[in-house]
Amino acid sequence: MDKLQSNLSFKTMSFSYKFRDFFLPRKNILREIGINPGFHVLDYGCGPGSYISPISKLAGKSGKIYALDIHPLAIQMVQNTASKKQLANVETILSDCATGLPDNSIDVILLYDILHDLNKSDDVLQELHRVLKTNGILSVTDHHMKSNEITSKITSNGLFKLLKKGEKTRSFCK
Repeated sequence: MDKLQSNLSFKTMSFSYKFRDFFLPRKNILREIGINPGFHVLDYGCGPGSYISPISKLAGKSGKIYALDIHPLAIQMVQNTASKKQLANVETILSDCATGLPDNSIDVILLYDILHDLNKSDDVLQELHRVLKTNGILSVTDHHMKSNEITSKITSNGLFKLLKKGEKTRSFCK
């Protein structure tokens, strides 16, 4: 991810997401992916954690959610949400690239509204490729980029290929 946002900027963005999430619930976007009970999901660039609760419901108690972000406030907000909603299957990761997760351990990776902001996108894509299971899905959307730009950026290094175009997301596989 690029440079760290100021705390004020991050709080403003987080506040605006509450309105967005009310009118466009995140669970509707997640339906395109097919997250099942027991899945391990990485929300890369999780921000304030808009997707954490709906992912937790889909993955169930046997699933695991990893929320990664570069901003300490994002991590704190996700931890607060997980604590308040008693989501025991949520773990946070403060990082700008490395996940610290084992190879081939993740069923679904969300790369939502962060691709445009990645300073070292090739390094991030290498890391995501490493942790994604062979039959896993990299789900990408970014309202700052056109669909063909997203596909080109994700597939240009040969690590991923386009699997499916959804209404809101693009799904890629190894």
